[in-house]
Amino acid sequence: MAASVDFTISFDSPDEDGWIVARILEVPGAMSQGRTREDARDNVLDALRTVLTPDEELAGQTPQSDHEHLRFVAAA
Repeated sequence: MAASVDFTISFDSPDEDGWIVARILEVPGAMSQGRTREDARDNVLDALRTVLTPDEELAGQTPQSDHEHLRFVAAA
């Protein structure tokens, strides 16, 4: 069975210094910025990957049988 997750990127208008803030609306903490919309998009996707990366310290605290591995691919 295939599964997918859809996310929404929200872009703010450039601030007075020209920076554009981008956020993944469905994932608190997944936000970044860039000088262009494309840079902001690339940077917020990196932030999303960081937020979704498991904490290595916590990963070892539960038996392996309690884990289910999923693969998320952000395609552009």
